Amino acid sequence: MRFFLMNPFSPAGAFAESFAGTGMPVSIRSAAVKTVTMLAILAILLVMAPTASTQIAVTADTVYTMEGEPLVNGVVLIRDGKIERVGRASEIAIPDGYEQFAGAVVTPGLIDSRSVVGLAGYYNQEHDQDQLERSNALQPDLRAIDAYNAREELVGFLRQNGITTVHTGHAPGAIVSGQTMVAKTSGRTVDEALLDSTTALAITLGPGVRNQFDTPGTRSKGIAMLRQELIRAAEYAEKRRHQDPDQRPGRDLRLDALADMLEGRIFALVTAHQAHDIMSALRLQREFGFPMLLEGASEAWMLLDEIREADVTVILHPSMVRLRGETENASLTTAAKLIEAGIPFVFQSGYESYVPKTRVVLFEAAIAVGFGLDRMDALRALTATPAQLFGLDHRLGSLAEGKDADLVIFNGDPFEYTTRPTHVFVNGVLSYEYD
Repeated sequence: MRFFLMNPFSPAGAFAESFAGTGMPVSIRSAAVKTVTMLAILAILLVMAPTASTQIAVTADTVYTMEGEPLVNGVVLIRDGKIERVGRASEIAIPDGYEQFAGAVVTPGLIDSRSVVGLAGYYNQEHDQDQLERSNALQPDLRAIDAYNAREELVGFLRQNGITTVHTGHAPGAIVSGQTMVAKTSGRTVDEALLDSTTALAITLGPGVRNQFDTPGTRSKGIAMLRQELIRAAEYAEKRRHQDPDQRPGRDLRLDALADMLEGRIFALVTAHQAHDIMSALRLQREFGFPMLLEGASEAWMLLDEIREADVTVILHPSMVRLRGETENASLTTAAKLIEAGIPFVFQSGYESYVPKTRVVLFEAAIAVGFGLDRMDALRALTATPAQLFGLDHRLGSLAEGKDADLVIFNGDPFEYTTRPTHVFVNGVLSYEYD
């Protein structure tokens, strides 16, 4: 005879007790008890399962699709992590069974175009500060993906403020500090969050390097060191393309990264704030022909013609950057001037060495709006423009059928100080809800 240990007060236990004394064969009783037990376990698992729905309807007074004019009384349907349909409420009937959310304004998920979040942590202690390796001023072989912590508190902080994608990696401060990456602000691991493992090489021109390293000391020394390394990388790139595998050089991780940049596979993300450092960056770009993103650019307003002619995108310093040292001449009106000059730009949170360790690009954009930047241009610089810049516009940056269901519901105008996100969806999953 086989005995099943079961709580008689549980549903399955009560079911088993009901068979007592009925004369039913033990084998049949055992099968019945097993069946009911499995059903009970399944019911518990269903109750404990995440509440995220695979079919969601989002409605708002205004939906900014970034695919055209804003939709008044708009609807966004989400199915299995992708946007199923977008349109006006008069055109779309919400199907039965869709979980519904509503708000004042809906936008695509916001994109932070330059950060160190995930490498720099909010504890501000040595164990979570991996954004800058100080053993050498020239380390293109370092990869952000090897240090990124998807569970870092600051990643969640950005997500709560509507940022669903971040271009992050090694900080400014070295001639070449390492490789950057693009990730969603969701996921438990870097593999779950990752969109692009190698986006750019972080390069710094100007006094920022001198503040971190003994060598190089001056600007000209730093650029000479970088130029020499680029010449070596160009020679290496030619050799690794040799048709005869036996004639190709052995792998060199430093030169591999620089060669990829020279061949246009990744960007040179050049931090340069002062006008003469910006000119040096543009000169290097002309000499070697690599694709460049001009980062920081506090004095870009002095060189609008030169930057436009170079056809580079500016990842503009945060609007509220401290005016000191090389950022002394930063201007609150630069964003508006870049748009007026026809120069594409995007917003960044940048690197903050002090607590709370990161800025929020939405707030930086709002300040730029207050100083002359058109609202739609500001929103575009947080969504569609960075998505296109990083080659991810087939998935991100706008609300359109088939794209990732990354979107934010606001309780008012996103650029007003008193407004906040009430719901943030990443890949169609409710990842943040304001209590």
